[in-house]
Amino acid sequence: MPMPAEHLWIPITLFAAAAQTVRNAAQKHLTASLGTLGATLVRFLYGLPFALTWLAAVALVGGHALPQPNPAFAGWLLFGAVSQIGGTAFLLRAMQERNFTLGLAYAKTEALQVAFFGALFLADPIGPGAYAAALCGTLGVMLMSPIDRERPLRALVSGWTSRAALCGLASGTCFGFSAVGYRGAALALPDTPFVMAAAFGLLLAQSVQTMLLGGWLLARTPAVVGATLRAWRSSLVVGCAGASASAGWFTAMAIEPIAHVRTLALVELFFAYLVSRKLFREKLTPLEMSGVLLLGAALVIVTLGG
Repeated sequence: MPMPAEHLWIPITLFAAAAQTVRNAAQKHLTASLGTLGATLVRFLYGLPFALTWLAAVALVGGHALPQPNPAFAGWLLFGAVSQIGGTAFLLRAMQERNFTLGLAYAKTEALQVAFFGALFLADPIGPGAYAAALCGTLGVMLMSPIDRERPLRALVSGWTSRAALCGLASGTCFGFSAVGYRGAALALPDTPFVMAAAFGLLLAQSVQTMLLGGWLLARTPAVVGATLRAWRSSLVVGCAGASASAGWFTAMAIEPIAHVRTLALVELFFAYLVSRKLFREKLTPLEMSGVLLLGAALVIVTLGG
């Protein structure tokens, strides 16, 4: 029995989370040779051929015509693309601080922030269950990677005014804005099938991000751009996985309110833990197990229609 169209966002989101796990693992190896910004450029630049291929497949196989962009679509898309770059920049800045783990913890508030932004800017119908799921998921993720294993909550509350924490919050805010922008762009094409709106938006967003970040690096550190071009073989893996993950995010957010999508996307932490335990035989502490249970509760709530 085929899955109802309104539930397709669930397997699509799970696919996107799995693809993002693969992308992160592949991208990690490139960071050592290309630097963080160079590895970030790889994600956009080498994702373009795959984004273009996906758009062509949607058009040819699905028989969908290319949409006619309008000012609302362009505005939302640019907002999403620039916000995503900003989120990455703030995250990198947080990682440069001495207490960077605090910044990373606050960056994980994205799921909670995006629930508020989706309701505020897009009038997404968000019920109490969705907010509860976002809150449980955020706390669960924080406990799964605590900054202070003895007093994790105290450390979070007492350190929120530090520069690292503020950069982390700003990163989560920008990534939340990015999700709003991409869903807003899809909703600005009401007569376009969601899969075409997602594929079209992804190609344009990655093109904008490649030009903006690539242009900035060319002006500031052109050697980094040259290094990314020479590393094209390994970069193609990152580009393919990154484009696959982004295709999933764009498609899921074209169907479902972003609060649901970004909360279920936290399942990526489960995938990362599975990889970690398989490769390094790591065991969970009681605190981390509490985080896993909270995250699991959040995923169940949002999947059942919270």
